[in-house]
Amino acid sequence: MSVTVENLENLERKVVLSLAWNEINAETDKRLKQTQRRVKIDGFRPGKAPLKMVSSMYGASIQNDVLNEMVQKAFYDVAVAQDLKVAGFPSFEGVEEQDDKESFKVAAVFEVFPEVKIGDLSAQEVEKVTAEVGDTEVDKTIEILRKQRTSFQHVEREAQNGDRVIIDFEGKIDGTPFEGGSSQNYPFILGNGQMLPEFEAGILGLKEGESKDVEVHFPEDYHGKDVAGKTAVFTISLKNVSEAVLPEVDEQFAKALGIEDGDVAKMREEVRKNVAREVARRTESQTKEAVMEALLKATDIQVPKALVNDEATRLADEMKQNFINQGMADAADLNLSNDLFKDQAERRVALGLILAQLVDEHKLEPTQEQIKAVVSDFAESYEDPEEVIEWYFADKQRLQGPTSLATESNVVEFVLGKAKVNEKVLSFDEVMGAQA
Repeated sequence: MSVTVENLENLERKVVLSLAWNEINAETDKRLKQTQRRVKIDGFRPGKAPLKMVSSMYGASIQNDVLNEMVQKAFYDVAVAQDLKVAGFPSFEGVEEQDDKESFKVAAVFEVFPEVKIGDLSAQEVEKVTAEVGDTEVDKTIEILRKQRTSFQHVEREAQNGDRVIIDFEGKIDGTPFEGGSSQNYPFILGNGQMLPEFEAGILGLKEGESKDVEVHFPEDYHGKDVAGKTAVFTISLKNVSEAVLPEVDEQFAKALGIEDGDVAKMREEVRKNVAREVARRTESQTKEAVMEALLKATDIQVPKALVNDEATRLADEMKQNFINQGMADAADLNLSNDLFKDQAERRVALGLILAQLVDEHKLEPTQEQIKAVVSDFAESYEDPEEVIEWYFADKQRLQGPTSLATESNVVEFVLGKAKVNEKVLSFDEVMGAQA
């Protein structure tokens, strides 16, 4: 079998395969006879139908199957023989010039993986972020934990910001009630911005049992289009005022956070460890992102369209599944276009190729100790860390995630050792306010 390889645009290649008709026909005849022995045709006992009749009924389909299999095998043989690094699946198309009666020609169009040449990393600037975790940060976290366990106690005084109020309200525009403009026994925290500012301001100073008419102007960009830009008058009746009560930082509070003996000092140390782990995770994530950007800037790379499309499909499916898991109506029927994810997919594919080259070129594969360190870090947040570690190492498939993270850590350290590193210390609030 002779082949012709043609370079098309960018990473596309074309291979013209030539398959011998005598081989195609021989395999087709073989399968026709196999089909004849098992096929059931009205008027004939099983296996007794004339071969000619079987051929007329199944010949075209069988020959098509033979051609598909032979074409794919021929392409595989050519790819191996010529060391073609094929990216994705080839598309096969007929060749108009069937000038050889002894053979059948078909073209395979496909993409190859690009040659990845990483540029000068010493010319790249990378921002490495760090943050400190001290007593102040522990205190802030404990305060957040206290607020998460807030209880409310009924009070007989004027409503003020921070109180939980329960109200009845009815809104009217030009004297007419409107949809969604009324409710009964509606609870919310005053001053948290849950309601429009004029609405909340009208409740401030009211006591339980009092009512008030409040004029509220809906912004032009209000999400409810029927009322956007309009002014409504709400009749508000205050039914309950409860003030927030935060738990004391004591033995009971420590026990609620999982400290069995209620030791507050132990609780603070546990909070410190957890906060330090989370801060480290977030700062490392930001630094890693900066490293990945530096690698992309340093490397001029073309990405195979087939791989980009596959990744975009995966991202679309992932988002659709997330919508389904969140209970979004009609999510199962959602048709998300791959174009929505093209840029993200291109970036991921490019980084995947760059990282693979960097790891291979500089031997950055993680050691077992590094992988175990990642797993141990995961396990620290569980009640029985050793059990979690054993679970991961019981199945190699489970170690894929930790192995990838350990590999990325090696890449980050390598790039930081080559690039111009600008260290930046972030505040606790800056770190915790950043995306996880």
